[in-house]
Amino acid sequence: MASVSPSMGVKGKVKTYMVFTKFRLSALVIISALSGYLFVGGNDGLELTFLLVGGLFITAASNGANQIWERELDILMKRTEKRPLPQGEMSVNEAYIVVTVSLIVGAVLLYLINLPSVLLGLLAFVLYVFAYTPMKRISPWAVFVGAIPGAIPPMLGAIACTGKFGLIPGILFFVQFIWQFPHFWAIAWVAYDDYKAGGFSLLPSKHGKSKNSAYQMVIWSIALIPFSLLPWVIGASGIYSMVIATLLGVGFFYYAYRLLLTCDDKDARKLMFASFIYLPIMQFAYVFDRNLDIIESFLSIN
Repeated sequence: MASVSPSMGVKGKVKTYMVFTKFRLSALVIISALSGYLFVGGNDGLELTFLLVGGLFITAASNGANQIWERELDILMKRTEKRPLPQGEMSVNEAYIVVTVSLIVGAVLLYLINLPSVLLGLLAFVLYVFAYTPMKRISPWAVFVGAIPGAIPPMLGAIACTGKFGLIPGILFFVQFIWQFPHFWAIAWVAYDDYKAGGFSLLPSKHGKSKNSAYQMVIWSIALIPFSLLPWVIGASGIYSMVIATLLGVGFFYYAYRLLLTCDDKDARKLMFASFIYLPIMQFAYVFDRNLDIIESFLSIN
């Protein structure tokens, strides 16, 4: 590992902290929390601010703690060798401080919303850092464990508004939970050699990039279709989101099936990008459909 670099300017330090906390990824995660909050009818500006900023800090703390844990492994992989700790752009002590401050700020903001919100946020942090992260080098089951904190954001958003667990927050959780398997396995397929260099084996088959791994992606992509239709089934959303969920689900399945046929990296990459597109469109289709009457009323007034 490189020695800690001399002091840098404010701009450089901010950039370092953004890379350390995976700011872009953190921002994408809280979009899911936003969709959950809006889906159940949340409209309090202060509450929403606490949710988004608090969720951003909790996620940043999780990502930073992950980099502390894996700092000796990151130097072995091309995709992670430029991170701040391997490059010596920040010390381990400084990293601990950033994680601790981020976790405290995030927890306080979520507590100001309600108790279930902060408990969910802390649960996501603990599972990601102390279960998923060390398990990544032990077993492919790490993906299952990691899918739990990864699916919490939309449920957290819903509970930030309602203050209680229920059927709709549970459905939002399971849609994102199911989605994560083909999503993450597609990433693991594309970055297989890099992960292998770091000692990670995250594809579901012991044979790595194989028909078996691709087959399991197909199964989970098929399972995503009925789960994504559940809001429509229980009457929480309308015909528009049902049509969108069906079309997106069939499209997602198509890319997974293509990978099964070819076992080619380029098809794994297409599936990976399809997964990035699928989730935000699906989640905000729910929001749009759920609030269609409000949108139509607003448009008619203007």
